[in-house]
Amino acid sequence: MPSLTRPPGPRKKPLWGDLWNFRRDPIKFLTEAGSYGDIVFLKLGNQDIYLLNHPDFIKEVLVNQPRSFHKGRGLQRSKRLLGEGLLTSEEDFHKRQRRLVQPAFHRQRIANYAKVMVDYAVRSRESWQAGTTISIGEEMMRLTLGIVAKTLFDADVEKDADELGEAMSVFVKSFDFLTLPFVEILEKLPFPRVRAFNNARDLLDKTIYRIINERRAKGEDIGDLMSMLLIAQDEEGDGKGMSDLQIRDEVMTLFIAGHETTANALTWTWYLLSQHPKVEARVWQEIDQVLEGHLPTAGDYPNLRYLEMVLSESMRLYPPAWVIGRRVVKECQVGGYTLPINSIAFMSQYLMHHDKRYFPEPDKFDPERWTVEAREKRPKYSYFPFGGGIRQCIGEPYAWMEGVLLLATIAQKWKLSLAPGSKVEVQPMITLRTKNDIPMIVSLRPKY
Repeated sequence: MPSLTRPPGPRKKPLWGDLWNFRRDPIKFLTEAGSYGDIVFLKLGNQDIYLLNHPDFIKEVLVNQPRSFHKGRGLQRSKRLLGEGLLTSEEDFHKRQRRLVQPAFHRQRIANYAKVMVDYAVRSRESWQAGTTISIGEEMMRLTLGIVAKTLFDADVEKDADELGEAMSVFVKSFDFLTLPFVEILEKLPFPRVRAFNNARDLLDKTIYRIINERRAKGEDIGDLMSMLLIAQDEEGDGKGMSDLQIRDEVMTLFIAGHETTANALTWTWYLLSQHPKVEARVWQEIDQVLEGHLPTAGDYPNLRYLEMVLSESMRLYPPAWVIGRRVVKECQVGGYTLPINSIAFMSQYLMHHDKRYFPEPDKFDPERWTVEAREKRPKYSYFPFGGGIRQCIGEPYAWMEGVLLLATIAQKWKLSLAPGSKVEVQPMITLRTKNDIPMIVSLRPKY
C-alpha cells in the first residue's frame, strides 16, 4: 500500500517553526495540535515531528516496530547524567543490561521490599504534627528517595536526602536546557545553569561511587539490586559482568527514575484526594476494612483495590511521564504515512489520557474508570503511564506497590487538606511536576 502524503498539521511558521510555542506551553501546544487528527505533522525548529494521537499508532511504535526507533533527543541528551543506563541505552546493549537488571524486579523480590516501603512511610508520617503545614512534594520526594536507596542499594541516604533531592531537582529543571538547539556549544560557556548541572552530577556521582565501593569492599550478596549488579554475569551473551561505570549508569538511572516519578504521582494524588471528600472517605473506609488497624504489608496490597483505582486515575489526569519521543532510525509506515529517518514520533500520555473518546468528561476525577469492566472496554494504549513494549518501565510493578502502600500507610493516620489560597498548576518538564510545591495542612483523619 503506497504511503499517503504528509499528514495535516498547523500552518508552518518561519524560521524556528512552532518550537518557541512548544517550549513556552508544551501541553497547550500539543493539545491544540491534536485537534488536526490522529497523526499530525509539526515543525519544531528544523525537526520534523509526527504527533501520534491514537492508541493503535502508539502501539505500532512501541510494540510492533520498536526496532525502527531510538529514544528521542531529550533522553539522548540525558546521557550527560544517566550514561548508558536502561533509560537511554539502545538495541543489543539495552537488551543485555535489562537482562542483568530484571531479576531485581521479580515479583517475590518486590514483595520483600514492602516492609522497607512501609517502615519509611511510618517514619515520615510520625514526623508530622496535627495542625502544621507541610510541603507535600518535598515530603514525597524525600520519602521515595530514601526508599529507592534502601530497597535497591541497601543504602541509608537520609542524612544526605535534602542535598541529593536538590541535586536531582537541578537535573530535572535542566532538561529544557539540555534540549535547546546548539546546547553542545552553550554548555561550554559559564552559564549558571551549566555550573549547577555539573555540580549536581558531581554530587550524585560521588554518592553512587561511594555506595559501589562500600559494597565491593564488603563482598556480600544481600539480595538487593546492587548485589545483583556486582555479581551479575550475562550467561545468554558474553558471560561478562558489569564495570563500575556500567553499574554507576544503572544505579543513577534507577536512583532518579525510581523516586522522581513516584513522588510526583503521590503528590498529585494527595492534591486530588483533598479536593474530592467522597473519594477520600471511601479510601479511609477501605483502609480500615482491609488493614483492621495494622500496618499494610505486601499481602494487603492486592486487597487495597480502590486505592489502586485512585492512583490509576491520578496518573491519568497527571501522568508523571507525560510525553514519549522516538527518533526514526529505519523508515517505516504508521497509519498509512511514511515516517522518514531522523524524524521524531511524539506520543503524549497527557493527550491520550484526556481524550474524550476513551475517557468521557476527561477533566473529571473519577476512580470508577478503573473497574475491571471499564478497563476492558478501552484500547490498551489509551492509557500508558509506564510506556510499553520492549522499553516498558522495568520498575512498573515496584511503583504500583510502592504508591498504594505509601498512600495507605499515611492515610491510615492523616487527612491532608490544601492550604487556603494555594494555586496549583502543572509544570511539564522531563516529568509532570507541580509549578510550585503544594502546601497541605495535616490533621487527624476520621475512623470508619
